[in-house]
Amino acid sequence: MRRQGGLRVVTGIAVVCAVSGLIAPGVAQAASREPDPKPAQSAPSVSQPRPDRGLEKVRKEIDALYHKAEAATEAYNAVRAASEKQSQEIVRIARAIVVAQQKMERLRDQAGALARAQYRGGTLPDEAQMLLNSDPEDFLDDARLARGGQQATKGLMTTLARTQKDLDGYARLASQQWKRLEENRKKKAAAQKEIKARLAAAKELESRLEDEERERLRELEEEAARTAQAKWLESGVLDRIDGKASAAGKKAIRYATRQLGKDYEWGAEGPKTFDCSGLTSQAWLAAGRLIPRTSQEQWRQLPRVDIEDMRPGDLIIYHHDASHVGMYLGDGAMVHAPRPGRQVTVAGAGTMRILGVVRPDKERPRGLS
Repeated sequence: MRRQGGLRVVTGIAVVCAVSGLIAPGVAQAASREPDPKPAQSAPSVSQPRPDRGLEKVRKEIDALYHKAEAATEAYNAVRAASEKQSQEIVRIARAIVVAQQKMERLRDQAGALARAQYRGGTLPDEAQMLLNSDPEDFLDDARLARGGQQATKGLMTTLARTQKDLDGYARLASQQWKRLEENRKKKAAAQKEIKARLAAAKELESRLEDEERERLRELEEEAARTAQAKWLESGVLDRIDGKASAAGKKAIRYATRQLGKDYEWGAEGPKTFDCSGLTSQAWLAAGRLIPRTSQEQWRQLPRVDIEDMRPGDLIIYHHDASHVGMYLGDGAMVHAPRPGRQVTVAGAGTMRILGVVRPDKERPRGLS
């Protein structure tokens, strides 16, 4: 079986994490567990521990709630990013309106001056002016100047009309952006409400458990992760993955692994707390690449690669709705911010259902923009 080398940090972390059995079987036997989160406040519950079958049902319910909360978190992140862009666009439009209004005032002043000059010059027909003018050459010079003035007036009026059209267009754009901003504000509030509701429901479920049940619940979570990872490894996928990290990929990995142990917080992108896409987007920003903020947009916009071609630094997108993302480290491991109540950690890349893999620094084929 081929293994990926070349990254001391990956190898070191893989060894530390492998002892929990999540990366590859047979790597190590001793167990080293991550610190438990702060214990929940005691709450009334049944006096006898529930059987594993009942706890397994609770585990799946809690997982489903956290999954929905994470999907809502990514929706919140997407709306927040869109709102920030819309706010910037509104500021840009406002500045453009000020410039156009100033230009309009100057043009109106010029138009007024031309109108006053024409009024003072009178409106006698050219034939009459020629008869009254003692020097025909002077009249011809005056006529040329008059035609020039007419052309200047026509050009001024055209510019005035164009500037007014620009102002009307800016006003429409500003109105559209304000409307979208308000719509996104409502979407953001709805997503925030859903996040809080899902998290509260999950915490309420956990609060019903006694200490022994909560400990057993965590063990069931780890068992489910180990089972999923083992199944993924048994497919032989790791035999086909031997990519090496790019220079930028190594920088992204270095940033991500330095965040190990920091708490998950929905909507956070560092430096003290992270959600899943906050971690990956900031890691690649540290590597010099600006990538989309959310896992859904990372999946939609970034170049995709086959799992067999995966290399350290690539992003693994999870679940059918692309609601979770982790960074591949090599040797079947990835680093991610799991969910509320957990910390940034290293886990098996196959512990969740993989939707696909994207590569932030994949070079585009020549001839494509």
